[in-house]
Amino acid sequence: MTAQDQATLVRRGLALAWFIVVWDVIEGVVAVTAGLAADSIALVGFGIDSAIEVFAASVVIWQLRAGAHARQQPALRAIAVTFYALAAYVAFESIRDLITQDKAGESLIGIVLNVVALIVMTPIALAQRRTGRALNNPVLVAQSTETWMSNALSITVLVGLGLNATLGWWWADPVVALVVAALAVQSGREAWHEASESSTPEKHPGTSEERP
Repeated sequence: MTAQDQATLVRRGLALAWFIVVWDVIEGVVAVTAGLAADSIALVGFGIDSAIEVFAASVVIWQLRAGAHARQQPALRAIAVTFYALAAYVAFESIRDLITQDKAGESLIGIVLNVVALIVMTPIALAQRRTGRALNNPVLVAQSTETWMSNALSITVLVGLGLNATLGWWWADPVVALVVAALAVQSGREAWHEASESSTPEKHPGTSEERP
C-alpha cells in the first residue's frame, strides 16, 4: 500500500467516524427528548446507547488523527470499555423487562428511530469494516463491530414488536438482547486482549533483541 493510499483510507475512516458522531448526537437528542416527554424508559435508553456510540467514534477520531497505526493500545482499551458499557446497559434493560414482564410497546418515534438507524447505519458499518481491514487497523474494525451490535439491537426491538403482536412472545426481545449483551462482553475482551498484545514489543526473527 502506498502512502497516498493509506492517507486516503485514513481520511475515509475519519469521515465515517465523524458521520457517526453527528448522527448519534442528533439521534440521541431526539430519543432522550421524546423519551422524557413521553415518560418512555426505552427511548431514553436508546439515547444512552447513542451516547456510547458517540464516545466510541470519538476514540476512533482521536486514534486516526495521530496516524493509521498510532495510539492503538489506549484506543482499543477505550473501545473495550464501550463494549462493556453497552453490555451493562443492554443486560440491565433486558433483565428488568423479564422481571417486570414488560411487553414490547415502542412509541411511533421509537419505531421510526430504529428503522432509520438500520437503513443508515448498516452501510456505514460495512464501510467501517472494509476501511479498517484495508488499513489493518483493529480500532476501526472494533468500532464497526459495535455499530453492528447497535444495529442488532434495533432488529431485536422491531422483531420483538412483531412477535409480541402475532404470537404474544413478549419475552423474545429481552432474551435476544441478552445474547447481544454477551457478544458485547466477548468483543470487549477481544479488544482488551488485542490492546495488550499491541503493547508487547516486537522482536526480530531469530533473535532475542527487541525491535527499536
